[in-house]
Amino acid sequence: MDKPVEGGTGRISPTAYATGYFWYKQGMSHPALATAQGRRLHYAFRPFIAGTRIFGGLSMDALLLARHRGIDGVLSRAIEEGRVGQVVEVAAGLSPRGWDFMRRYERRLTYLETDLPAMAATKRQLLEGAGLLSARHRVVELDVLAADGPRALEAVMETLDPKVGTAIITEGLMNYFAPEVARDVWRRFARALARFPQGIYLSDLYLDNRNNGAVVGAFGKLMQAFVRGRMHTHFNCEAQANQRLRDCGFREAIVHQARGIPAVRDIAHISGADRVSVLEARA
Repeated sequence: MDKPVEGGTGRISPTAYATGYFWYKQGMSHPALATAQGRRLHYAFRPFIAGTRIFGGLSMDALLLARHRGIDGVLSRAIEEGRVGQVVEVAAGLSPRGWDFMRRYERRLTYLETDLPAMAATKRQLLEGAGLLSARHRVVELDVLAADGPRALEAVMETLDPKVGTAIITEGLMNYFAPEVARDVWRRFARALARFPQGIYLSDLYLDNRNNGAVVGAFGKLMQAFVRGRMHTHFNCEAQANQRLRDCGFREAIVHQARGIPAVRDIAHISGADRVSVLEARA
């Protein structure tokens, strides 16, 4: 994804390339999304990831897999239950989710991958080159911090069918935002989803009461240097997450722990996977 910068085109975050290659190495992505830059960054980052596992017992691979597979699991259930037929993935970066879900659900789904202009252009070029885009699977520009204009959330959501249940997804995005900015974004999501018969918002979630200690703190500082910006956690516990999302306009919020999501149960016991949950907020 692009680094979120209000009012600008942003720059492509190195994490977008690195995670894009990570999904490919895990057998979860299309080769078109495995870039040379992603390969270099992926291997450059491996020594630190190995160190956190050896000296702190924390598996960042497990954390990344748990958050991605966890969101996928909750979204799949919503689609199969008939609650969702349209998906907007915000700051999609080089995530394979759009390709994977269109492959799995085909005509049952419309999927918009969105990002700031630089990343959106890169993703569109890669997917178009592999013949993977269609009228139902598109890459569009979106600045989640824009209040109006063609890149604003409202403008993008207006291109969807108002009669079909819709999901908004963020993965690895909200921790870039300071608390007051995050709350404004969640309010926009709640308003945007309220126009559909069913609207759900899905995101990875990190709770302060499960993410403390020297190893987690050291990793957080390294990530801040890596992305050249501060990272934030927004909630101390599940009850606080539920209340804050309700305050932002959602009807309810559910925190899914890794061990409760079938797609994640095989790794839920690994330290790292147990640090991330999936937030499901319903408009």
